[in-house]
Amino acid sequence: MGPLRGGLILTLLPGVAWAEVCDKVRPLWTPGTEASAWGEMIALMGTPFSLALLLMSAVAVRFRHEWGALVVVLLWTAWVSIIVFYGAGDEVQVLAAQEGCIGPPTLFIAAAAAICIGMILYVAPPFGRDRHSENE
Repeated sequence: MGPLRGGLILTLLPGVAWAEVCDKVRPLWTPGTEASAWGEMIALMGTPFSLALLLMSAVAVRFRHEWGALVVVLLWTAWVSIIVFYGAGDEVQVLAAQEGCIGPPTLFIAAAAAICIGMILYVAPPFGRDRHSENE
């Protein structure tokens, strides 16, 4: 193995620069453990904006408010888009994913989609009947 190939392999090993990335992105992450999709979903659902969206979803479902559910679905869509696309090619995000302190957000996306679909189906009027025609 020549010095060039040996140097390339050493650059792929986790180092001090990567540890600094994980300290900035996920301060409570323990080195040596790899973030899973479940851990990433829990971390993303625990953010203040996700918790507020969960609360708004519960209120829209509780009162069966169609327009409120629509607004909450649009907010969920914007939030998931921000999480997926913001900094996707950023060097910090790439290094954090390589180090293992950021997992794939696929379960979070699936959970948000399930919440939105369930909310829309629950607050929608029954098929074939109009809510206002019962009073006539």
